[in-house]
Amino acid sequence: MMTLQQIKNILNNKNPQAVEELAQEAARLTRQNFGRTIGLYSPLYLSNFCSSHCTYCGFHSQNKIQRIKLGPEQYRQEMQFIHAEGIRNILMLTGESYKHTPLSYLKEAATIASEYFQGIALEVHPMETVEYKELFAAGVDGIAVYQETYDRSRYAQVHLSGYKKDYDFRYDTPRRAAEAGMRQISLGILLGLSDPVQDAYALYLHLRAMEKSFPGVEYSVSFPRLRTVKAETLASCDVDDVQFVKIIALTRLLFPRVGINLSTREDPNLRDHLLEIGITRISAGSNTSVGGYTLLEEKEQDPQFDIKDERSAGEIVKMLKAKNFDPVFTDWRHIENSLNPIEHTSSAIAGWKETAHKIPPEGR
Repeated sequence: MMTLQQIKNILNNKNPQAVEELAQEAARLTRQNFGRTIGLYSPLYLSNFCSSHCTYCGFHSQNKIQRIKLGPEQYRQEMQFIHAEGIRNILMLTGESYKHTPLSYLKEAATIASEYFQGIALEVHPMETVEYKELFAAGVDGIAVYQETYDRSRYAQVHLSGYKKDYDFRYDTPRRAAEAGMRQISLGILLGLSDPVQDAYALYLHLRAMEKSFPGVEYSVSFPRLRTVKAETLASCDVDDVQFVKIIALTRLLFPRVGINLSTREDPNLRDHLLEIGITRISAGSNTSVGGYTLLEEKEQDPQFDIKDERSAGEIVKMLKAKNFDPVFTDWRHIENSLNPIEHTSSAIAGWKETAHKIPPEGR
């Protein structure tokens, strides 16, 4: 693992030749470990009710938007639309409201989703291990949970109220999900909230600790940049395209076999370019509003953030094939998740705690 200073030197190096060499090595490692395959998924927003006030998010509890929670027939209709687009991996999202989207609601959504999708992941409020076990038994394969920023003081400044204010509970969420048997776990930082170099370093430490304690999990990382919400800037992002490319490339050098996700927050041209450098999974045909695929007209929608790549799933597939990539709709064989998730040894959990405690304060 590189030191913080080494990472600073790489990410702050503005020499074009150094950037090109970094990108070329990242591309080589990506092709070596993943070939020319790109996984595809679509997000499905189930609810925008939220009890947390996160200053950068369009769903935050103080924002005056129309609050919507989809019922089973409504999200089934949305799922049918996404399925018809060819997508077989879905990421279901909600605001952070334990009251409006409790465990029972998420389990029912996962059960219905299993009729249409081979891969089912959730990006919802953090839960306890026993709850993740129930979700796993209901068919959920993966969890996405981003720390947003690892800078504790900055974290407190942008998370003003609600459960998300609890930094440590959120930080520990990937471990609880792994203990429950989740096959896929995605970590990430929201670029623009704090120093990207410090946050990237802390994320790398967090990921290393997870890999050491739970090596059987398939990990991926995401680096979303702050975006406007209905053209309104809630928080600005000072991470430019060059810095963004360097973060993606450096991540690939440090983690040759870890997946790197890229959402439709980014411009189509940049997304296409990053496919050659380190990205292994992209969203396609996305909508970030509750009911945005089939239930609401565009003028009625309240997105979590504005998307920049509005191409349909079909257009994304066409682009990938034109660039000699193999679009992967699913690499999972549908199986019933066990009611008794994989038992992790006590030594693995002890190893996690030992490693996590070694992470310096600025990286936690």
